[in-house]
Amino acid sequence: MLKIKDNVDLKELEKFGFRYSIGEGYHYYFDNIGIFIGDNLEIVISFNDDDYCELEIVLSLLNLLYDLIKADLVEKVEDK
Repeated sequence: MLKIKDNVDLKELEKFGFRYSIGEGYHYYFDNIGIFIGDNLEIVISFNDDDYCELEIVLSLLNLLYDLIKADLVEKVEDK
């Protein structure tokens, strides 16, 4: 599982297009794909429509994750 490192100021995520939603944490959306940073800083990816997923949207998602990793904001942790 990927998660945001504990020592990261979550305001840093806004540089990558994340927006804070009161009571729900940070969100980033590509059409039908949403990325949410949960309470434990885990990265959750949700697909709003399982039958539809454009390659361009998936590539944007992968680019975002790559940028977060390159910025040293993300770490891989064991699933519980």
